[in-house]
Order: sequence, then structure tokens, then C-alpha cells
Amino acid sequence: MLPFVGRLGWLEVVLIVGIILIIFGPGKLPGITKALGQTIRGYKDGLSGKDEAEGNEAQSANAKE
Repeated sequence: MLPFVGRLGWLEVVLIVGIILIIFGPGKLPGITKALGQTIRGYKDGLSGKDEAEGNEAQSANAKE
């Protein structure tokens, strides 16, 4: 693997955020972070099986109607 992964200091983080701001601009940053958060949440829910449980509840509620 990469030996430098996990060893990011505050200076590197500031540089990465600065580059992201230059590329996308401050106007699009909230939308990008929201999309990233939804992606991470969906990934975690998929790993825990939360989506399947909610899907089964929705199917059983639709079948009762």
C-alpha cells in the first residue's frame, strides 16, 4: 500500500481543501459536501442492512393496503 496514507498533517489538509476550493469554487462546495455525506450514509446503511429492513417494512405495508 501507500506508506503516506494516514499521515496527513494539518498543512496537507489545508492544501487539499484550498485546491478543492480553487477547482470547484465556494458556491458549489455545500452541494458537493452534501452529496458526499449522502454517499457515505448510503454506504454505511448498505453495510448494516438498514435499507433492506426499511424496504421489507415498506413492502409489507403496501401488501396490507
